[in-house]
Amino acid sequence: MENSKPFHIVLVEPEIPPNTGNIARLCGATGTTLHLVGKLGFSTDDKHLKRAGLDYWSEVEIHYWPDLETLQNAYSSARFVYTSKKVKPSYLTFKFQPGDFILFGKETKGLSEALIKTNPDTSIRIPMINKAVRSLNLATAAGIVLYEALRQTGALDNR
Repeated sequence: MENSKPFHIVLVEPEIPPNTGNIARLCGATGTTLHLVGKLGFSTDDKHLKRAGLDYWSEVEIHYWPDLETLQNAYSSARFVYTSKKVKPSYLTFKFQPGDFILFGKETKGLSEALIKTNPDTSIRIPMINKAVRSLNLATAAGIVLYEALRQTGALDNR
């Protein structure tokens, strides 16, 4: 059964406008709230950002935060899920809950190691078969994890 509590995608200091635009479209399509944290590597007026989101911007609930601490203080009772290629637990075995905040770091560095180390029980990764490939595109990773969270919680049932 679908829970009405939305998921939240959190992008910490995203750097590439089309990634953020594609994630905004993903959020609009799934009723997910998008949070942009810290210094962005682009202007939110960027034509590439807008083009990637096309005419869906009105369908996305977006919040801007100066830093992660401010966001976490504003949602102090929420659960934050951290993504990193440097941890063992897979997103496939993690038990998502409606209302989870799923965090992704900047394209070039990911989330800080300190943040991941202090949150081992809620840090996950996307397994990769070919170890020669360092990482996935940010928008692809967000889509993979979000759709698993939606599947697990029944949000995709009867759609």
